[in-house]
Amino acid sequence: MRSAAVFRTAALIVSGLVAALRLCAQEPGAPVKAEGIAPRPTPADYLSHAQAGTVTVAAEFTGHALPLPEGPLTTEEYVGVEAALFGPPDAHLKMSFEDFSLRVNGKKAALPSKPYGLVVASLKDPETEPPSSANKPKTSIGSGGQGESSTPTPVKIPVEVRRKWEQRVQKASLPQGDRPLPQAGLLFFQYHGKTEKIESMELIYTGPTGTATLPLQP
Repeated sequence: MRSAAVFRTAALIVSGLVAALRLCAQEPGAPVKAEGIAPRPTPADYLSHAQAGTVTVAAEFTGHALPLPEGPLTTEEYVGVEAALFGPPDAHLKMSFEDFSLRVNGKKAALPSKPYGLVVASLKDPETEPPSSANKPKTSIGSGGQGESSTPTPVKIPVEVRRKWEQRVQKASLPQGDRPLPQAGLLFFQYHGKTEKIESMELIYTGPTGTATLPLQP
């Protein structure tokens, strides 16, 4: 009898472990902590940097390409900025993407930084996109322009792949909350125009230690 009770207890434990493992497997979209991108050794290793009180803000414009550790993704609706914050030894800073905005071509209204979740729907992988020649209209001269369709067939991205993209972007985005410095990560701004038409850009930081304006190179 005792051995049977021990057997049933062990079976229940194993069953519970299996259920827990299945639950984890069924939740691939579980929250991923934003860890940012490894900061470069010094602010001078970025194309632009400026002082905001005791904090140095450094940044580089990435355009419509997002340089993620696992490989780049692109978006036609947003542009990215790789930003970093440096401070004195043992410094902490309350960080938020809302502390940043982007002024393009001297416009009075600067573009506010957007949360990473808004970028996900527009993400593309340059390795899975068809070449530009495949997007050109193809018509037959003898058919009165009624040959092949001029509209390229969109690439259908599986849900699992898009979820992984979302996790990659979230992980690389600028960390939020109280953090030890230095920290670095991506910022996102809604801009669907061609970057070739950008003549000037300024990244504006308004944070707990002060403000800074960084001229960026398009």
